[in-house]
Amino acid sequence: MSEQTSQIFPPRASKLRFDPWSVGAAAIAALVLLPILAVIWFALTPTENIWPHLMRTTLPRYLSNTAFLMVLVGFFTAAIGTGSAWLVVMYRFPGRGWLQWALLMPLAVPAYVGAYALVDFLEYAGPVQTSLREVFGWQTSRDYWFPNIRTREAAVVVLTAALYPYVYILARAAFREQSGTAYEVARALGAGPFARFWRVGLPLARPAIAAGVAVVMMETVNDFGTVDYFAVQTLTTGIFSVWLQGGNLGGAAQLATCVLGLIVILVTLEKLGRRRSRFFNTGRGARPVTPVEMQGWVAWLSTALCLFPFLVGFVLPVAVLFRHAFNAAQWVDTGLWRAIFHTITVGGVAAALTVAAGVFMVYGVRLSRKKLPRLLMPVTAIGYAAPGAVLGLGILVPLAALDNQVADLVVWFGGADPGLIMTGSAGALTLAYVVRFFAIGQGAADAALGRVSPSLPMAARSLGRSSGGTLWAVHMPLVRASLGSALLLVFVDCVKELPATLLLRPFSYETLATRVHAKASLENITDAAPAALMITLVGLCAVALLARANR
Repeated sequence: MSEQTSQIFPPRASKLRFDPWSVGAAAIAALVLLPILAVIWFALTPTENIWPHLMRTTLPRYLSNTAFLMVLVGFFTAAIGTGSAWLVVMYRFPGRGWLQWALLMPLAVPAYVGAYALVDFLEYAGPVQTSLREVFGWQTSRDYWFPNIRTREAAVVVLTAALYPYVYILARAAFREQSGTAYEVARALGAGPFARFWRVGLPLARPAIAAGVAVVMMETVNDFGTVDYFAVQTLTTGIFSVWLQGGNLGGAAQLATCVLGLIVILVTLEKLGRRRSRFFNTGRGARPVTPVEMQGWVAWLSTALCLFPFLVGFVLPVAVLFRHAFNAAQWVDTGLWRAIFHTITVGGVAAALTVAAGVFMVYGVRLSRKKLPRLLMPVTAIGYAAPGAVLGLGILVPLAALDNQVADLVVWFGGADPGLIMTGSAGALTLAYVVRFFAIGQGAADAALGRVSPSLPMAARSLGRSSGGTLWAVHMPLVRASLGSALLLVFVDCVKELPATLLLRPFSYETLATRVHAKASLENITDAAPAALMITLVGLCAVALLARANR
């Protein structure tokens, strides 16, 4: 009877069987999505609804400044990134060989570090105004006019210089992958250099450029250090003000939902804008683009145009930092080395957990036949789009409540009060990093595992290997290099992350990013320089990895 039953109902039995891979993938997805859902819940159920007050007072200013930065930074990064990518791919000019890699280097300098360096360079006591007074004999600031540095226009300059490589690297890859035949046909039909760019190259590269600009705008919304230093009130600074200074969780959550709304609108517009676009190579044997040799002043003008963003985005801030670092006694300060230790440990643990969770989820979804994990996996990428301040809000409050419940339970059973387990340690900060950068680990794991031939794991399973054994013995050796690159990228992003770190770090717990912010906020750029240089050095490792991957 039992044999007949098993033959009649085999599908039902298989559905009821416990699948640890599906359960684990769903748990990871829930962990990534819960902070976003928590913020939305806080916004919908505030204890004190100050939304009408915000709409009458500060919200219009927050929205206008945020939109101003997003639009202008997006426009200028698109122009600089696309223009420089077009020049280095399509033409040969002096310095092209090293400039195509140097244009990536501003990625190593966080925007808030660039802001501190620019102000130090242009302020009244800085080298520019000091030299002007010495040359022209001016005595005080009343003797001459100099533009105000700490404005939202200056924030646009700093953010553009730090973020244009996102557009540049995607546009460069798109131009390189195009067929040289199309440009030869356009040239034969009488199209000049600008016409070939505007009518052939730009339409074909538009999806990549749009994706880069979308990332830039999301990073602009996420920025806190730059706008706070320049006293530009945006939605992100508003979250800090309403929550930490005003003590209103519901109001901060409502501002956070505005930020999430902007991100959703931005991503939706980007996808709708290229929904009907289809681009194909004309043939399997399409010839690559052959760079055209430039001559005379045009060649040197191209060199200058590509050199300028590199100088502003990398050379200037690094030079300012070096000038102060040589005079700093902070290199022997125990606080600096404690911040380095905290940064390495928390960033390293978060990077390892992020990549491991990404591998587990991707592998679990590939093994699972259930629809829910497959539907949840793309949604988990939202963490990367959510600003650090939003994630900090959605993580800190629920974890603090959980910590209190656990402590009360331990005391009720007669134990000693354990204190705040997660929020009193670096646990909450580590979780924020995992949620924020999970999309990087998941994307790298998905791409790497997708390149493994299905015949290899099938052979391992036929020889008696379990699912976990197959992952460890077959997949991991083949994808180790890709996962190592993802590990480095996540670690670098953890090192540079500022808003979430400021909100979630324990008391008196400093990382390199918070140390730089604290010192520079007190106008002490000399003591901030060593930590800022350490962040830049770590960022250069990621830039070197990107350069190697895009050769």
